[in-house]
Amino acid sequence: MKKIAMIPARYAATRFPFKLMQPLGKKTVIRHTYDNTVATGLFDEVFVVTDHEIIFNEIILNGGKAIMSLRSHESGSDRIAEAIADMEVDIILNVQGDEPFVKKTPLQNLLDAFKDDNVQVASLMKKFTDLSLVANPNYVKVVVDKNNDSLLFSRSVIPFKRDEQLPADYFEHIGVYAFRKAVLLKFTQWPVAKTEQVEKLEQLRYLHNGIRIRMIETDEVSVKIDVPEDLANAELFLQSMQS
Repeated sequence: MKKIAMIPARYAATRFPFKLMQPLGKKTVIRHTYDNTVATGLFDEVFVVTDHEIIFNEIILNGGKAIMSLRSHESGSDRIAEAIADMEVDIILNVQGDEPFVKKTPLQNLLDAFKDDNVQVASLMKKFTDLSLVANPNYVKVVVDKNNDSLLFSRSVIPFKRDEQLPADYFEHIGVYAFRKAVLLKFTQWPVAKTEQVEKLEQLRYLHNGIRIRMIETDEVSVKIDVPEDLANAELFLQSMQS
C-alpha cells in the first residue's frame, strides 16, 4: 500500500498573509513542516503542493519535492486532489503547512486507522486541557460517536452544556487528515455544503455527503500558526525543544 504525505501551502493566508514563509529559528515555517514530515520515515514520498513560486522554490532549492497547482482552490483537499489525480497511490496524508512541529506517533496512528476497511477518511483530535480556549472560534471542536467517528465539527462550543452539573469533554480538531484516494477525488466533485460555507470548514463536506471521519485521539503538543501572535509562541516552543 503506497502512502504519501501532501502539504498544501497557500501563500496569501487570510488571517496571517505569507505566514508559511515567516522565519522560525533557522528555517521558514513551511520548511519545518516539510522536513519534520520527511523525518517521520512513514511515507514513500512527501510533497508540498502550492499556489506560489516563492514557496515552490523554497522547497525545491532546499532539496525537497514540490508541485505547483494548476488552478486556484478553495480548500487544501481540493489542491491535493488535483496533484494526486494521476498518481498511483492508496493513502494520502494531508499535513497542514502551518503546523511545523510534526511528530511521528500521531501520524503513524492515523495511518493505522486504515487497517479498518470501512475507514475512508481519518483525522486527529486532542482533548482541551485549557478550557478557556473552547469558546475561541480559531479552535475547531469535534464531537464523536462510540467508534470515534465524527458527528459534527464546529467553531462554536460543542457539546453545549445544558446542565452545568454534568461533566463534558471537549476535543480540538487537529487539522491533519488522511484519505483513501477514491474518496478524496469524490470530494472535489461534490458541491460545497452550506454548513461548510457558513463555518469555513471543508471537512463538513464529507459529513454532508455521508462520510464519517475516523478521529484518532492524540496528546501530542501542537503549535498551529494561525495569527501573528502564534509565531512568537512557536518560537518559544522551538527553543524549548532545542534546550
